[in-house]
Parts: sequence; C-alpha cells; structure tokens
Amino acid sequence: MRCLVTGGAGFIGSQLVDLLLENKHEVIVLDNYSTGRTENLKHVVDKISLFECDLSRKGEWVSCFEGVNWVFHLAALADIVPSIQQPDAYFQSNVNGTFNVLQASVASGVERFIYSASSSCYGIPDIYPTPETAAIRPQYPYALTKYLGEELVMHWAQVYKLPALSLRFFNVYGTRSRTSGTYGAVFGVFLAQKLNNQPFTIVGNGEQTRDFTYVTDVAGAMVAAAQSDRVGEIYNVGSGKTISVNRLVELLGGEKTYIPKRPGEPESTFADIQKIYQELGWFPKVSIEEGLAKILANIEYWRDAPVWTPEKIATATKDWFKYLS
Repeated sequence: MRCLVTGGAGFIGSQLVDLLLENKHEVIVLDNYSTGRTENLKHVVDKISLFECDLSRKGEWVSCFEGVNWVFHLAALADIVPSIQQPDAYFQSNVNGTFNVLQASVASGVERFIYSASSSCYGIPDIYPTPETAAIRPQYPYALTKYLGEELVMHWAQVYKLPALSLRFFNVYGTRSRTSGTYGAVFGVFLAQKLNNQPFTIVGNGEQTRDFTYVTDVAGAMVAAAQSDRVGEIYNVGSGKTISVNRLVELLGGEKTYIPKRPGEPESTFADIQKIYQELGWFPKVSIEEGLAKILANIEYWRDAPVWTPEKIATATKDWFKYLS
C-alpha cells in the first residue's frame, strides 16, 4: 500500500513508519517537527518520502495525498499545561489540522483513514475498565481538541463516506518518547531523573494506576485498523492491565519524592479492549516488564531531556492548578 503518516517523525509515528516499511509498504511522512525529531527517522530516511509542512494551513502538501491508499493521522500538539496556556495553537493544530487532512483525504479518495485519538477524552471515568461508550468529559484543551478532531473524523465517515476509524490511545510509552522542554509524560520525566541520579517525582501518593501501552503495540493496532473493513467505529487501544506509579518506580529502581496531587487527573486509566479484540483481532503483546527492559536498554536517548525537580515542576504546572482546581 501507499501510506501517508502525518506526524511520522514523532514518537508513535516513527514507530508506525518502521512497521509499515517492515510490511513492505510505501511510506510518505508529513511533519512540522513541533514535537517530532529528524533523529527518529534517520535510519529510514532513504526509504521514505519526507515533507516538512504545517497541516493547519492549506498548502502544496495536499498533493502528497494523490494515489495514497492509507492515511494515518497522528500529527498533533500534546501535553496538558501548554494546551491551557495556548488553546489557540492547540485548536489550530488538532482541530483545523485534522479538518484539512480529512479534506485532502476525501479529495484524493483514500481507501482507509486512521485517526489517533486520546483516552483523555474520558476525563475522570465512572467505569473501569473504561469502554468506548463511557461519558466524554475532557478536562483540559488538549483532551478537548483531540476529541473534536475525532468528532470531525466520525462525521466525515458518515457524510462523505470516508472509510475512517478512530483509535483512543491509553498512556503510550516506549523508545523515542518525547524529550522536549515541556513537563509532560511520566516516562520522559522519570528516565531523565534516573540518568541524572535524581529522585523520581511521584504525584500524590503514587497509588494511582495507569494503563501503560507499549508503542509498538499501538503501531500494530493502527495497521490492524487499516487492514480491517470497519468504518465509522471508535476503539480503545490499551494494555488491558494497570500498574501503580509506585510499582513503576520500584521497577525502574531509585529514590523517590512526592509532589502534590493535580486536579483533573483520574485515579486510574484502564482501557476496556474487548471491542478492538473482537472486531479487529488486535491484542497487546508487550508486558510492562518487557517494555521497561526495552526502554532501559536505550536509556541514553533521554540523556539530553530536561531534568525535573519538585521546584521546577511547581513552576511549570502553576497554570494547571490555577485553571483546573
């Protein structure tokens, strides 16, 4: 297949590119490098077509969709605090960008469109494990804009008959996860702390649990979705298990310190993955222990990541507490 991956230089996108190439597909990558890194694709740069562009603005990049069979739309701005501080940028990227990609896909008659949605749309759920039918309660602009993007995708599937699916990812982790200057995902924070012999900063009491899903499993789910004949459906993508933050720190090994619990965060994330297993035949293969081993074997990737201390975290998250409390 001729595949186009938006955000293909990013954490998840670059792993998807690897999998598509392994399966002998042709790959086109569109990325503006706002969070993606050229290093993530340096090992395959001679095997793909790579274009730098801003999807939130219509441009010549639209021509890249000609003759494309599968579109995987991962390009987006992530992280909670920046979305509170810059909701306009998040709307432009995650909503307008998705609209433009949908329009290009319809115009080119693509055969499959797979959207990377976020489990953050559930907010603080009432049900665990959380099914796709759970109430939608986004707690901050990132979650809202990703959900608005999903709503666009489902509407385009309904009205314009775009053969689209949406996958709601739960706590994706793994090699190549982002190392930007923004305070965000727990693994990026913890790994830089471990490299620099700093204590792990545990939010609250550490008993909160998370459904950590290894990135290659997520890439596999996207390919399984593209290979299916389902249209207009939404699927959770998770590990089907949870682990506490305290237990995660035990596995990583090191000292720890506790920082204040943050508003708007659930005590647990836990995906109900029965639907994707029953309808697409997908299931996770990488256990948390195996995933951690892979990360620790490549820990030097996080050598240049910012090292977060309790004081720096308090400064970085002050708007979180200001607006979400």
